[in-house]
Amino acid sequence: GAAVSLFFFFGVVGGYYSGRLYRTFKGLSWKRAAFLTATFYPGLISSTCFILNFFLWHAGSSGAVPFSYMCALLAFWICVSLPLVFVGFFFGFRKQPFEYSVRTNKIPRPIPTQLWYMRTFPSMLLAGILPFGAVFIELYFIFSAIWENQIYTLFSFLFLVYVILVVCCAEIAVVIVYFQLCTENYRWWWKSFFVAAGTGIYVFAYGAFFYWSKLDIVGFTSTVLYFGYTALMSITFGIFTGSVGFVASFIFVRYVYSAVKID
Repeated sequence: GAAVSLFFFFGVVGGYYSGRLYRTFKGLSWKRAAFLTATFYPGLISSTCFILNFFLWHAGSSGAVPFSYMCALLAFWICVSLPLVFVGFFFGFRKQPFEYSVRTNKIPRPIPTQLWYMRTFPSMLLAGILPFGAVFIELYFIFSAIWENQIYTLFSFLFLVYVILVVCCAEIAVVIVYFQLCTENYRWWWKSFFVAAGTGIYVFAYGAFFYWSKLDIVGFTSTVLYFGYTALMSITFGIFTGSVGFVASFIFVRYVYSAVKID
């Protein structure tokens, strides 16, 4: 529908900012980066949905998406979204990169040994609790609306929870990056993403809890569909929160180092 069309056409915007960021971080393989921008997330979603749709066809469900419709979506993605992402990436890569606040050394400094809780996976588990705590009550109503056919009407409250989630992800990513910089670890970019994306782990864990405690799903196909769609939801949620954490950390690092005066 309209949401899928908007996602395809906004590929030019995603490609533009991806290309500009890639040049800011002095990437060299811009064609490879553009291809991954265009195919990683859409390819993951479409391939998973295609596999799950096979289970619906096998079960003879009326909710299965027709094969012709899936082929039309695939053709629309290849002919429209993929070129738009490459066009946006090309122009973004040719633009001036985002300026650094200070000049960086050409020879990287050795990074001291980090404490165990400052490593990536422990940081994801520790930092993901706070954003999840801001949304887990709303997740109950969303899961109930999706899997128990209940009517969802709290859209104004959902927007408020969305704002709180964005603020929490930005704050927790900035705090972790600040502690990391204090320990002389300057490789903050992927850490800022994964720390905030750790919320997706808790979303999937809550989906498993909801399955065992609230639902009465019988059959292998129904179980596979539930956990498949829950995994897609969790991955999408993690990519969104991780992107928020990265953008907030990028702004924070530029602002902090712009105040540093080097004689």
